[in-house]
Amino acid sequence: MDRTTVVVFSLICIVGCQRRTAESLPHLAEEFVYQQLAFSPSLATQAGYHLHRGANLDEMLDDYSPASVDAQRSFYRQFRERLRKAATPDRLAAEDRADYELISDQISLELLELDEIQSYRHNPTLYVELVGNALFSPYVLEYVPKPQRYRHIISRLRKIPRLVEQAQQNLTDAPEIWNTVACSENEGNIELIDKTLRAGAPESMRAEFDSAAQDALVALRSFNEYLKKDLSKRTSDWRLGRERYYKKFRYVLETELPPSQLRAAAEADLLRIRREMFDLSLPLHHKMYPSHKDPVDLNLIVGETLAKIAEHHTTPSEYVNDAKRDLAEARSFVEQKGLVLLPPRSNLQVIETPEFMRGTYAVGGFVAAPALEPQLGAFYWITPIPKDWPRERVLSKLREYNFYGLKLLTLHEAMPGHYVQCEYANDIHPLWRRLVRSILGNGPYVEGWAIYATQMMLDEGYLNGSPELRLMFLKQQLRMVANAILDIRLQTTDMSDEEAMDLMLNKTFQEKEEATAKLQRAKLSSCQLATYYAGYCDWLRLRSLYQRRKGANFQLAEFHSRALREGAVSLPALARILLGSSLGDQPSAALPSK
Repeated sequence: MDRTTVVVFSLICIVGCQRRTAESLPHLAEEFVYQQLAFSPSLATQAGYHLHRGANLDEMLDDYSPASVDAQRSFYRQFRERLRKAATPDRLAAEDRADYELISDQISLELLELDEIQSYRHNPTLYVELVGNALFSPYVLEYVPKPQRYRHIISRLRKIPRLVEQAQQNLTDAPEIWNTVACSENEGNIELIDKTLRAGAPESMRAEFDSAAQDALVALRSFNEYLKKDLSKRTSDWRLGRERYYKKFRYVLETELPPSQLRAAAEADLLRIRREMFDLSLPLHHKMYPSHKDPVDLNLIVGETLAKIAEHHTTPSEYVNDAKRDLAEARSFVEQKGLVLLPPRSNLQVIETPEFMRGTYAVGGFVAAPALEPQLGAFYWITPIPKDWPRERVLSKLREYNFYGLKLLTLHEAMPGHYVQCEYANDIHPLWRRLVRSILGNGPYVEGWAIYATQMMLDEGYLNGSPELRLMFLKQQLRMVANAILDIRLQTTDMSDEEAMDLMLNKTFQEKEEATAKLQRAKLSSCQLATYYAGYCDWLRLRSLYQRRKGANFQLAEFHSRALREGAVSLPALARILLGSSLGDQPSAALPSK
């Protein structure tokens, strides 16, 4: 029995063997988050949690042995009962109830995963991305001096063969797309170890690193052979199915609104946004194509206008640099307008997306600073354009993320989107509450803020109120509602690839490269793509209610600061905290865009 398993079983014994009197929510919350991080050492390092009950988590890898999986299941079941005995949610103050619900829904989600979905038995990308994150976090996060972090990397490298063995024992089948992406991302892991980490190893540790890396690389290369020659013969369906999707949707979005109602609202908003795009495109189209006779054809007018806008784009070599420029421009605008008080830390880095994550993050993404060590820094990932892509693929991506599209991406991921929101979350006190709302944070709150904040920037005059930028934002709004429709339909019905591509290419004006990557992402994940639309609608509704409550005393920056200081609670919970009332239970269809 290795040290990770000892830690797990010692805690289960503590949970199951001690007699307890009434327990406080802060005590339970702290214990829950720390134990959940201990179950995933790769995530613990990223969160800034290094020691658990005497065990150095930075030297460990996640354990997917049958004993560890059973221990996790037992922990969540027992903790659910402890939480139920400790408090009744309806009787808690709004702040405490928000934390209670985050923990309760996380327990339900974990048990749904362990008992029914069981990704560890069907999804090879789970193991591949685990390896990449376990090695990349200590490489880029300077929580201790470099030689000590390389000790942690070497220790984890030595455990990779065991993890690969567990993966091959656990995996019974896999959807073809999951297998394909796992192979591709695993090549990124091999590249990370063989080149990036090897080149960065301190001279005095090269021999030790090389020894550990050799065995790890043999294991990872053999895993790719296993994926291609063995697991590929045992395919399965990537769809969750209606019953499991509805359960997961409830716990991920933390809403009583069923997926069918959110889909209906999204379909209504898709039609509304298309009409708004047509109205905005007509005058632009007259200027761009003065010799054209404009037929009353929405797809033609909007499509040609977007095509002309897309011609203004960067180059592959300047793609990342332009994102850095846009970040500085956005920060300056937020400060000049006083839209939200920016956090004091200057800890954001713009870097290329790690190769082992490019299957999911084909465009870019954001990684928050560790909740326990926020000074270490956050990362805005930009996925570079591969040098071996054919010209058609390169131009397709550059047209989608053109001059305006890249700015919108930066607003969403960094300023004033995810980065600002996560920095506020990392200043929450007391510490146990910060951990709950950072580690277990609500997806619609997080993604909804990023979209709402982007629209708010445009409403306040960013880029001089550019109609081209507004049209590109509306195009992204179409993508947002399409994300919800795709996620719900693909996972719960027999929506075909052709139907999905038609929705994206012909109804939401996406480039083929973007649509192809989104379809892959929709097959790799579930419920996450629905969080954007659900969260955006509720952020708009919350601001409207708050403004109505404040009347003439309403101040935009004050609303933003108050809402962000709470961290990523569910939006219904945020409404109870800020307003003492609910958001209501109706789907947010046909909301105005500004």
